[in-house]
Formats: sequence, structure tokens, C-alpha cells
Amino acid sequence: MSGFSNFAVSFTIISVLSGCLTLYGFGMNTGGPALITWGWPAVGLMTLLVGLAMAEVCSSYPTAGGLYYWAAKLAPRNGAAWSWFTGWFNFLGQVAVTAGIDFGAASFINALLDLQFGFSVTPGNTFLLFGIVLVIHGLLNTFGVKLVALLNDISVWWHIVGVVVIVGALAIFPGQHQSAGYVFGEFVNNTGWTSGFYVGMLGLLLAQYTFTGYDASAHMTEETHDAARSGPRGIVMSIVVSLIAGWVLLIGITFAIQDYAAEAGAAVPPAQIFIDALGNTGGKLLLLVAIGAQLFCGMSSVTANSRMIYAFSRDGALPGSAFWHKINKRTRTPTNAIWLAAGGAFILGLPSLWNTTAYGAVTSIAVIGLYIAYVLPTFLRLLQGENFQRGPWHLGKWSRPVGIVAVIWVLFISVLFMLPTKSPVTSETFNYTPVAVLVVLGFAGIWWLVSARRWFTGPKVQGTPEELAEIERDLDSV
Repeated sequence: MSGFSNFAVSFTIISVLSGCLTLYGFGMNTGGPALITWGWPAVGLMTLLVGLAMAEVCSSYPTAGGLYYWAAKLAPRNGAAWSWFTGWFNFLGQVAVTAGIDFGAASFINALLDLQFGFSVTPGNTFLLFGIVLVIHGLLNTFGVKLVALLNDISVWWHIVGVVVIVGALAIFPGQHQSAGYVFGEFVNNTGWTSGFYVGMLGLLLAQYTFTGYDASAHMTEETHDAARSGPRGIVMSIVVSLIAGWVLLIGITFAIQDYAAEAGAAVPPAQIFIDALGNTGGKLLLLVAIGAQLFCGMSSVTANSRMIYAFSRDGALPGSAFWHKINKRTRTPTNAIWLAAGGAFILGLPSLWNTTAYGAVTSIAVIGLYIAYVLPTFLRLLQGENFQRGPWHLGKWSRPVGIVAVIWVLFISVLFMLPTKSPVTSETFNYTPVAVLVVLGFAGIWWLVSARRWFTGPKVQGTPEELAEIERDLDSV
């Protein structure tokens, strides 16, 4: 991969046309325009600090294992344990973010099919489409490696041009727009909670969920030229470009709102905003732009997820590791890891069939799993102090303050997004995020205490250059 392709994977997974749009309805009901507009840059700047801290570590250890490999190398002691739990949090977050992206894409596809063919938006129909999208992304990653790389490069321009097209159309064609005071100052609370501050904090999920997945640049470093520089740049630039593009997109959509109450209550609020602002034909065209971006995003998420699973199972850290880290000699892809990523995402999406807050829970799980994994190596890097061996890309004197703020922010959001999002709390509105996190953490913890601590020694080196060359010759002969 080139440095641009490495950046493209992370930028595609962040995907402002996925995260911003699929959680836009959540934002409309949890803080409204004010939180949508101001929450984005606030969260974006905090995310940039997390990304900068991560990028510095990536420059020192450019490897497909990424976060859990860094944890093993940076821990002053018990490196295997730090690596084990970092890897499991990353595994949880990666699977959840794949579920969130592809379920969001399925929701938008369902909205388009409803408009065009009367295929109604129901939990069952959306879940069926979710399964189909996962299968398509699994097949693409299994058989179309070169095609996936090409599509990732195209995806960058699709996202940038897509934002321009959507914002331009919503700025030019609607007969009326909301006022600047409304877009930047209107607060809405449809959650049932009485505390405006609490609701506003919950509304930050829209932005924080979108800013996930940029660790993909780290997972792809073993396939990237000049990895010690290209990987960190991919992480940081994907956040910066997404921050700018996402803010423009959110402001453009919010100005185009025509009937707030009806659109906030719609099955897919952005789709209803597009229709109300531009009519059926224009709305469908914008939906196609968004769906294309979301499908690119889900494809890249499965790519990054499978590489993490491959590396983690290569070190024996998943049940059935010998099976999950096999490389298909014909396609030269970690086929079994690809389908574990897709299957795990499918299971996480199951509660959507009966739980109205399930999508919010999946996105919360993604944020908590990924960000804990993101920040554990940063915390260990802080403990290293001056003993940390810097790579060619580093923060200099800003390393420590940036790292401290990053750790504090992740602790805050990890508690915040486990809290209930709707009142009263019932079986239909229960936020099952803590359950999913505790099940995975409990399983990893019990397995560690009962067995893994006696044999898991942390990430293994893949092999010497000679051994890797021999593997390449074997694959080329197939």
C-alpha cells in the first residue's frame, strides 16, 4: 500500500457519510441542532489528541497487531496481561463498529427500497438487509483484495465529493432553510430525561462514534511502504480531514431541516430530510450517495477487523486460533478471520429485532471497546517516561500533556456511553452496552486467570525476513 492508501482505509472507516448520517436521528432527539453542531468540533479535537498519542506509538511499532502489540512492548511488567486485555477490547470494538456501519447502511438501503419499491422499513427487513450487506463485504474481502484496495482509494474521493454534493444540493434547492440561530443554538430533548446537561453529554455519541476506526492505519502498516511514517500520518490526517468534512456535512443537513418533529420521528431521519428538502427524486439521489459511502466504509471495516483478528489469533489469543489465522493460499487473505468479523457483527445486531435502542448500544460498544484499546498503549507509554523509544514520527515535548488529556477523555466517555439513553428504562429501551462489555471482559478475564496466563506470552514475531520470503515463495507457487 502507498501512504495514501493507508490514509484512505482509516478515512473510509471513519466515514462521515456513515457515522454522521446513521446517528443523525439520535442527535436530533438527544440535544438537537446545538449539540449536533457544537458537539462535533469539540469531540473532534479531543479525538485528535487521542489520535496524536496513538500515532506516536504507531511510529515506534508499525505492525498488524497494532494496539495489543504496543501494549506488550510498553508495559513495564506483566506485558502479556496488558496485551491480552488490550487485544480483547480492540476485538470487541472492531466487531461492534463493523456491525454499526453495516446496520446503518442497511437502514438507509431499506429507506431507499421503501421509497422506490414499497419494501417497508421494519426491524425484520432492515436486519435481513444487514445480513446481505455483511455477506457481500465478506465475499469482497475474501476474493477481491486488489479490488478492495482500489475501492478504498476511490472511497476517499466519493466521500469528499459526496459531502460537497449533499451540502450543495441542500444549500441551493430547498425553498426555505433554518436560521443560523436555530442551527447553532436550538436544544432539543426527546429522551424522557429532565437534565439538559445529561442529555447533552449523551448526544456526544453522534460525533464520538463517527470518529472510530482510524486504528486501521496501524493494522495495515505491515502492508504499507515507509510504515513508521505513513501509518502515523494516516491516523492523524484521517481525523483532521474527517473533522472538517463532517462539520460541513452536519451544518448543511441541519440548515435544510423542514419539519423537525416529523423528521426526528422518522425511521431514517436524514432520508426524510432529503425528501422534504428536495422531493422524491432528489432525495433518492442523495440517499444513493450516502449508501455508496456507507458500503465503502463497511468493506474497509471488515478489512481492518479481519487483520486484527488474524494477528491476535496468530498469537493464540482467540478460541480456535489455529483456525482463525489461516491464510487462504489461493486468495492470499485471512479468509476465516474475515468471516469471524462478519459473523460477530451479525450476532451483535440481533437485539435490533426487539430493542428500540439497540443501534445506539452497538455504537456505544464500538466506542468503548475501541477507545479503551486505543488509550491503554498511550497510558503505558506515559509510564515509560523518557525510556520510550521514539520512532521517526513523534510529538516531542507535547507527548506527555497530549497523552494525559487523551487518557482522561477516554475514561470519561467509557463511563458516559454505558448510561441509559432513554427514560423510563424498560426492556425495549435498555442500553445493553454494559452487558456486552462485561460479557466479553468477563470471558477474557476468566480465561486469562484459568488458563491463558500460563501460556500466552504476548505477540509473537511473524518471522525473519528469510522465513517471510519462504512463505511468499510458497504462496507464489500455488
